[in-house]
Amino acid sequence: MAVHVVKSGESLWVISSYYGVPISTIVRRNGLTSANTIVPGLALYIPENGRLPVRLYQVNAGDALWSIAQRFNTSVTAIINENPGLQTTTILSVGQRLRIPSQVKMSVSTLGFIMPYSLEASIQSLEAAASQLTYLAITAYALTNEGYAFMSLNDSGLVERSRQLNVIPLLMIRNLTDDFSPELIGTVLENPIYRNNLILSLVRLARQRGYGGVSIDFEFIPPERRNDFILFLRDLKAQLGELILHVNVHAKSEDLPLNPIVGGYDYRAIGVVSDIVAVMTIDYGYPTGPPDPIAPIGWVEQVIQYAITQINPRKLQISLPLYGYDKVVPSNLTTAMSVQAAQNLALTLEEPIQYDAIAQAPWYRYWKGFEEHVVWFEDIRSYIEKFNLIDQYQLFGTTFWHIGLPAPQNWEYMRNHIGVPPTKSAYLNHP
Repeated sequence: MAVHVVKSGESLWVISSYYGVPISTIVRRNGLTSANTIVPGLALYIPENGRLPVRLYQVNAGDALWSIAQRFNTSVTAIINENPGLQTTTILSVGQRLRIPSQVKMSVSTLGFIMPYSLEASIQSLEAAASQLTYLAITAYALTNEGYAFMSLNDSGLVERSRQLNVIPLLMIRNLTDDFSPELIGTVLENPIYRNNLILSLVRLARQRGYGGVSIDFEFIPPERRNDFILFLRDLKAQLGELILHVNVHAKSEDLPLNPIVGGYDYRAIGVVSDIVAVMTIDYGYPTGPPDPIAPIGWVEQVIQYAITQINPRKLQISLPLYGYDKVVPSNLTTAMSVQAAQNLALTLEEPIQYDAIAQAPWYRYWKGFEEHVVWFEDIRSYIEKFNLIDQYQLFGTTFWHIGLPAPQNWEYMRNHIGVPPTKSAYLNHP
């Protein structure tokens, strides 16, 4: 596997000749609109034959190079050659990070979110990504002020197609009105009768419509409802039985029980009562906020490091964004777009793409008349860095928001380098 960053004056013909890969393959695997236009700074994913993929490993107490080599079905020599520091000393220290050349793929369980505004388009998106998915969270349900869950978008046909493709469908419910409503979810959680209404209606809908479980996305839970949320989750899991309880939570790197965004989430308690917890390591650079990376790598790692002190890593997913934000400066008016669209807008505008080495994220600037725009998005480089964190910390996996947004580099990389366990075994062996 190679990641080629385009230099000034290069063409796809030159790059194709260097790697021995057809231009059409490079265009298709990177979602380019044309073979005629590339810009400096564009990162291209180019699968190569003959080179071992590199895994990241963090040394634990008792590890030795020979045992690590056995674990990854590689050789001590190969590990030493990949890590220059080992050429002077082979003494390992706990926490040391090693690059391991290995044919053994990292294994993750994945969840893709989907919003079924169009059944045909949703099924097409599902079919395209199904081989890289363990779960599909169908974002089609909301709740009333009295706690009754109801269908807000039609999921007909999508649940059945998901099961046919061996992807476990989850009924996803959100506290949406025009936006996420803290008042709505606060009212329901504080009232035992309304909480019970929500539990019973969720379980009934999940079983009637053939779901494999429920995915909860309640955002901006009032901090004073923190304990009520745990009571709700505990009772919901008891009623769900063998069905999966998946819970999405905002990202944080410390407990802030009074914070209006993250105060409602008691990570430790949520991790105990839930089957899977997905930390939303996205929107660091949020809509209407200043231009910032969507998911800077340092922040993502800080969130992981805190989360694994509270939640079993084998229950923990982090989120990967399949989108970018185009922001007008200084108003911060925000337009969301897929990572493919963000990449190709730079090509259309012939704007060089920059790469922030600290955030490990691509961005560029352009002008529309007198209007300045800054676009932050993700590319193959930033995805690899995040998959490396999942591997390094041995997390359960990742979620993708959302699979209706084209991200060909991500899916192509997964096909070549990441194993997604078959749904049946992932379900039966669930933590």
